[in-house]
Amino acid sequence: MKACFEIHYRTQWGEHLELQLRQTAEDGKTTQRTTALDTIDGEVWRTELTLPNAVGRLHYSYRVMEGRECKREEWSLTPHTLVVAAGTTRIAATDQWRVLPDDAYRYTSSFTEAFAAHPVTTMPTPEGKKQLVIHLFAPEVPADQTLAVLGNQEGLGNWQSGREVRLAHIGLNEWAFALNLDSVQGAVEYKFLTLDAATGEQRLWEMRDNRILVLPAVEQGMTHYLQDPPAYFPVTPWRGAGCVIPVFSLRTEHTYGVGDFGALRKMIDWVALTGQRVLQILPINDTTITNRWTDSYPYNSISIYAFHPMYVDLSQLPVLKDASLARHYEELRVELNALSQVDYERVNEAKRAYLRLLFKQEWPRTLGTKNYKEFYQQNQDWLVPYAAFSYLRDTYGTPDFRQWKTLSEYDADSVALLCKKGRKSAGEINFYCYVQYLLHVQLSAASQYARSRGVVIKGDIPIGISRNSVEAWVEPHYFNMNGQAGAPPDPFSANGQNWGFPTYNWDAMLCDGCQWWVRRFRKMAEYFDAYRIDHVLGFFRIWEIPLHSVHGLLGQFSPALPMTVEEIESYGLPWRESDYTTPYIDDHILLDIFGDQTAEVRRRYIETCGNGRYCLRSDYDTQRKVEAAFAADNATPRADQPRMSEAVRDGLYALLSNVLFVRDRKNAYTYHPRIAAMDDYVFQQLSYSHKEAFRRLHDDYYYRRHNQFWYAEAMKKLPVLAQATRMLVCAEDLGMVPACVPWVMEELKVLTLEIQSMPKNPSYAFGHLWENPYRSVATISTHDMATLRGWWDEDREIARQFYNDALYLDGAAPHPMPGWLAEQVIVRHLECPSMLCLLSLQDWLSMDEQRRYPDPAAERINVPANPRHYWRYRMHVTVEQLLADTEFNDKLASLIKKYRR
Repeated sequence: MKACFEIHYRTQWGEHLELQLRQTAEDGKTTQRTTALDTIDGEVWRTELTLPNAVGRLHYSYRVMEGRECKREEWSLTPHTLVVAAGTTRIAATDQWRVLPDDAYRYTSSFTEAFAAHPVTTMPTPEGKKQLVIHLFAPEVPADQTLAVLGNQEGLGNWQSGREVRLAHIGLNEWAFALNLDSVQGAVEYKFLTLDAATGEQRLWEMRDNRILVLPAVEQGMTHYLQDPPAYFPVTPWRGAGCVIPVFSLRTEHTYGVGDFGALRKMIDWVALTGQRVLQILPINDTTITNRWTDSYPYNSISIYAFHPMYVDLSQLPVLKDASLARHYEELRVELNALSQVDYERVNEAKRAYLRLLFKQEWPRTLGTKNYKEFYQQNQDWLVPYAAFSYLRDTYGTPDFRQWKTLSEYDADSVALLCKKGRKSAGEINFYCYVQYLLHVQLSAASQYARSRGVVIKGDIPIGISRNSVEAWVEPHYFNMNGQAGAPPDPFSANGQNWGFPTYNWDAMLCDGCQWWVRRFRKMAEYFDAYRIDHVLGFFRIWEIPLHSVHGLLGQFSPALPMTVEEIESYGLPWRESDYTTPYIDDHILLDIFGDQTAEVRRRYIETCGNGRYCLRSDYDTQRKVEAAFAADNATPRADQPRMSEAVRDGLYALLSNVLFVRDRKNAYTYHPRIAAMDDYVFQQLSYSHKEAFRRLHDDYYYRRHNQFWYAEAMKKLPVLAQATRMLVCAEDLGMVPACVPWVMEELKVLTLEIQSMPKNPSYAFGHLWENPYRSVATISTHDMATLRGWWDEDREIARQFYNDALYLDGAAPHPMPGWLAEQVIVRHLECPSMLCLLSLQDWLSMDEQRRYPDPAAERINVPANPRHYWRYRMHVTVEQLLADTEFNDKLASLIKKYRR
């Protein structure tokens, strides 16, 4: 088969175009090839190929090359697609370059698989020896409608109602129809419209004048494919509502004291019943490190692929054949399920024990099934290392692989020996593979069920990994283990946040096109149609904290542009290294921090260093040393000296962070202004002019110096990740947001996060909801914040300002927040232009005083300022009770419908 390809694209000197083609035959066999195009004017590019005479589909794309370097590529999610009919011997295609469109969200699986799903259909082949196939994108066709065309030709219905020609949907909002050119008479005019998919009734006409077709030269026996401009219709921008809740917080009549994937499926029923379209969850990866409640932190995973075993729905599995054991575990389930909060340790101990019994009972049968074999084959690259890691963690009693007696460094051959049949280790490794298989089956079923109900499950991708994780063990070259990831200070955490994760070695990751991230995202896409990028700012720069620090104040952005001494002095701040880079401690500071304990602090922890200044003794000169001393003091108290109190510990932490500049971690002769140093003692000792100089320097450094630099850093990474899958990308872009972040979000068409109580415009006390960008997610609170009712009571003055200035209500703000007031806040979020309005279950229920939980403080999921917070919130009603609550559900559904979500 002869195939000619033509595209209009104006290149620059030295550039040329290449065609990357993939042909899929009816038998599924795929062939690929790359070929260069020719041009005589640098604008019209052509090539002619000889292809196998096979029926099937051709997928291809163009790219701009300069020598062997790729300079630009088309939007990768919508490759050109030609459906080649049987017997075709010659084809030609006239194409348009495909760029990332403003409505790229409509091409995500959220829309094509759930919100506005259209089945792929077959295009009828018209009679005649000269055929023209017209392709176009029509992303706005509603789910209950189909695309059609009418025109002034017999083959186009002659503008007669009832003779519309339906187009074939060939996938991803691309539609096509064929026209027999033998029957065409005169100029061809036509227009696209939508029809009711069931009745055929005309619904919408595209918003433009009639299209006029310039007929290409088509030879006898040829099929010519022509790309038409997209069709757009008079539809309002799509907006949806949804619910946010962690899986562990779900409660049903059958859960085992913690939410599971069966409860997730049932929650989808409630979401769909009330007209919501999105169910957002928190990370669900395995976090088993110590088997204690501290493992409840869902962002500290030991694997980016494996799910937490506690999410297996035991009720979906075969029953235990031992009746007494079955009865025991059912009684335990009832007891744990009655608890108001998750008892992480008891729940996981019970479910693990149950799963081990079931593994012993069911493994011989499961191992031989086709489904398990396929799962193992498709996932063994990550599954085997994860299972081996879990076995070794259990064997040595620690996930810190550096302390293991064997395999402290990963070796694939040695791991393969552990899996060898007959070895004790093989049974343990098979157990972990078996549990992951169960989780895969159950989450896959929930995901497919959600799509069938028109609901999207939105996942969450944490920014970090545990430094004692499978990935750190298997692929250590991707991580910097000599630092800790965190976040600078914010209104929720005055000392910043130290997550303890290793930072990424982006140089290594960029060398292979960020394949570590691409594999991670593509695995998620098997289960989710949307995802939240946790701390997207980390792809611009990460807050990197030295290992010797507990708090986040001594961190620095990485990558960054540190300052030289000459630059610092150019702001009018004379350089005094000892005053600026070592803790500034004098008598006034000691008395202010420690009060009555000052004498004891002088005696035990500090020493004089001249000029009225003090230094920390060597045993206490880092925050980690202080932390260790505090732990030792309180573990084994001594009679000859008092224990270090929390107040003294925190005071010593404060002394150690009382510096004006932090040395760059790579170049000790360059410096970063310490974040928020203006709030610390070291700043107060400066003269007025030097304070003003430092303020200017600090603001320039953090808000202006890096914008172009960080923009370039983000654009090395995020385009690859955003286009790795068809999931809808939603960024968590909160915190200390550089000016370049909105540039990248707009360029990549990524949804931002908008919270009214955290306005991005510094001149606003509260965000103006009507100014929310369309491509955004509006919410009232996140898992790191108090709920709406909790926030309302945290600061009564702020609540009063919100009541008067944001809600335009007079008088004093009522406390606690009444249901009618919560409803007003919710309604304003439903009204706003944001594409998605996603509220926590706690906030949805807040508008009903009879149904919400009495104590709003008990509804909080996380307190970021507490690194050892226990993540254990559970909904106080069951999903079954929610489903049966007709009055509340009708009210919620009516609000969602009223505000067109």
